[in-house]
Amino acid sequence: MRPWKICGVAVLVALAATACGNGGGGTGAEGDAPGQGGAGFPVKVADCRGAETTFSAPPRKIVTSNAAALEMLLRLGAGDRVIGTGFPPGKGTLPGALGARAQKVPVLGKMVIPKEKLLGSGADLYIDTFASMGNMGGAGDAPTEEEFTAAGIKHIYLASTACAPMAEEPQKDLSGVEGDITRLGAVTGTSKRARELVAGMRTKVAAVREVVGEVPREKRPGYFFFDFDAGTKQPIAVCRKQVANAVISQAGARNVFDGCDGDFKPVSWEDVVDKDPDWIQLGVRDRGDAAANTKAYDEAAAFLKNFAGTKGLKAVREGKFLRIGSERTTIAGVGNADAVEEIAHTLYPAEFKAAR
Repeated sequence: MRPWKICGVAVLVALAATACGNGGGGTGAEGDAPGQGGAGFPVKVADCRGAETTFSAPPRKIVTSNAAALEMLLRLGAGDRVIGTGFPPGKGTLPGALGARAQKVPVLGKMVIPKEKLLGSGADLYIDTFASMGNMGGAGDAPTEEEFTAAGIKHIYLASTACAPMAEEPQKDLSGVEGDITRLGAVTGTSKRARELVAGMRTKVAAVREVVGEVPREKRPGYFFFDFDAGTKQPIAVCRKQVANAVISQAGARNVFDGCDGDFKPVSWEDVVDKDPDWIQLGVRDRGDAAANTKAYDEAAAFLKNFAGTKGLKAVREGKFLRIGSERTTIAGVGNADAVEEIAHTLYPAEFKAAR
């Protein structure tokens, strides 16, 4: 078995004590003081190719490459150890106090963190979301592992995003995201909280599966994630190894581009027309303001209704649009389970009403 193929899904990091499928993985007790050993340590984490990093104690100063890892750490209760991030979450992306805490994290790069700034940050851990993701512009100038070591920075990945494109299997469920949360919980000594977060996600998805889980693939409605913010000249499809494919699948829909390999792929409007989806998600990133979000959704819908290539699509003619933020669909996190729930209830209202 290849080192990055675990439990049949794109979960690519091995722990000292991991158990796929039950939320286990790492036994670090929540409340272990940063910088001190404790229950569950040492923890070993392997990268996409199997190279291991060992933690004898929780890290003290963490830098995250983007909002996905930052949100996970905030939810785990380890946010006070984050000293910087790249690709920060937009204002309003995270709810309430969580969002307020995220806005206080220093931004080391509005996009990819410059190499010199990352190496000079004083971090002892860098959590990377972008390995093998060539579309993240600037990632090619990332530090080498030797440079990370020289700077005293341990380097680990979010497997569900960084490693998934090179995995053999598509992402069909949220086990990859659950694995990331579990592993970060083990590394930061917050495993108890990680188990709670994973259990909450599983409860929501299980409730959806009870209603729509038996719908065969050929009877599932075709679903297209329209990344409006990526531009309208050429659509970008979410492929079978992207987290969004798992979200769509678990919601009882059929990603019309689940045949393309990798995570994202530029396609043509002719390709979209050929798929003729039953439903279209208007993928809009949070603008930080309800009115601004509504305006962006309206603009996305107006484009599809007025563009000659899409106005004849079944979903467009019938107005079958979902207004669900891009972040909860394409970025790994607890919100993926909420997106599963919202999509399923939109697509199967009668079935959920009957199940009450």
